[in-house]
Parts: sequence; C-alpha cells; structure tokens
Amino acid sequence: MLQHVSHRTTEVDGVRVAYRESGPADGPVLLLLHGFPTSSHQFARLMDALGDVPYRLIAPDHPGFGRTEVPDGFTHTFDRLADVLEGFTDALGLDRYALYVFDFGAPVGLRLAARRPERVTGLIVQNGNAYEEGLSDAARAFIALRRADPGAQEQVRGLFTADGIRFQYETGVAEPALLNPDNQTLDLHYVNLPGRNDAQADLAFDYASNLAHYPAWQAWLRSSRVPVLVVWGAGDPFFTPAGAKAYLRDAPEAEVHVFEGAGHFALETHLPAITPLIADFLAKLP
Repeated sequence: MLQHVSHRTTEVDGVRVAYRESGPADGPVLLLLHGFPTSSHQFARLMDALGDVPYRLIAPDHPGFGRTEVPDGFTHTFDRLADVLEGFTDALGLDRYALYVFDFGAPVGLRLAARRPERVTGLIVQNGNAYEEGLSDAARAFIALRRADPGAQEQVRGLFTADGIRFQYETGVAEPALLNPDNQTLDLHYVNLPGRNDAQADLAFDYASNLAHYPAWQAWLRSSRVPVLVVWGAGDPFFTPAGAKAYLRDAPEAEVHVFEGAGHFALETHLPAITPLIADFLAKLP
C-alpha cells in the first residue's frame, strides 16, 4: 500500500531544513540520510515501497543539497551538517529512531550516533563507509586532494557536471536501463543552484576529516550492539565490498548483503531485492 508523502520544512539555527515524511505520525521512526550529489528524493521510491511498514519515515535534505536553504556564511563541513541534523531531530522531537545512512549520510549519521547513542535503535548502511579498507584507490586519491594542489579544484568540481553525475550513477551497473535519468537531471539542477558548487567543494575537501572518526564510530558499534543491516552495490567506484564486510568486525551479528551488478546507488537498480530486507529488519527492532 502506498503512503502519502508530505513535503515539509523546519528551521534549525537559521537553516531551513526541507524533508519528506510518510507513515503513521505515532510510529517508530526511520531517519533516512542521503548522499552526494542527491537529496531526499533518492528515497522517494523506497518510501513508497515501504508503504506497508508501520514506520514513520523521515528523509531530510542536508545543508547544501536539495531544497534545504542555509543563511549567508554557513560553513559546509561534516561537523556542521551533523550539528544541523542533531538540531533537526530535536526540533521534531525524535528521541528514538533507526538510521539509514548512505554515502555522505554515513559520516553525518554516525557522528550523530556517537553523540546521542541512546537514541539509535538500529542501523541500515547502504554504501556508506566507516572502514579504511572500504576505500577504493580512486576514493583514496580523491580524499588526499587539498585545495592548494594544482588541478584539485577542477577535479573536485568535475563531479558536479552532467558527466560527473552520470559516472557516479552508471559505474558498476550491469543494467543501466534500470536507472531513471530524471534523477540525474534533478541532481544536476540542485548541485548547480547559486552557491551550491562552492558548498559541495567545501564538503569534498572536508571529507578527509571523516577518517579520523572511524575508530570512534567502530567503538560505538561495538559498545551499542545495535542491530545492523548492510546492503551494498558491489560495483561502487568509491566504496568497495570490503567496506561492507568490515562492519562484521564490530557488529558480528550484522546482516550483510552485497549485490553484484549494482553500483553506488544500489536502490536505483535493486530496490525490489533490498526493500524486503529493510522491512524484515525493521520488524525485528525493539
């Protein structure tokens, strides 16, 4: 059964956070955190597919993405994105929730989990890295870029072009015809709004800061013992399947599923296989 999806906004420290919401208002919460270069729209099909699951699904747009608006002078770092997300959960009164983290959403959501561990009931990871072995050679080279390096700005900003976005969607995908090209068009629109290229470049150059947090996130997984579901596109050019399997080191009871023929955006091509895994996982949570 399809759920009606509401499009709302709430203000957090001057940031006008846009978000999608569906499901019963009094249901347990699944907080869905998107990645680069997309926004909460990447979860639209999943939210429809989970229509029979009695969860309140909430998917915000991070600052610098989608329909979220930031004030002049906002600093785009992963720490600041986590600050806004923490304020967002407070503003909506979300004192307990499961997390779904993908790509950039992983370092944002895992920061929040480390800060407020008592709130997290479960963790779903989809191509969201928290282990050094999960970084491909291309990802390591990208993370090593510094603003002052010759050609670094051009290389980073190349990801914001139509070709750069297409590369992220299509690499490693066995059946590109399953990809909806409208999603790439929408991503290109949002990422090229005024000020967005600069915001995305700031986040790209800040990505290296996430690696220093890996030990703390891994320690949280060990100490919290929250249930973990990992679903992963094997053809991801940035985050390798080794990163998916690494979660078993700190969460040995985690469910790990690696999908051959799927790329970075595994939901785009493997939604029918991934949805029941998520539904079953949520049904088991306290």
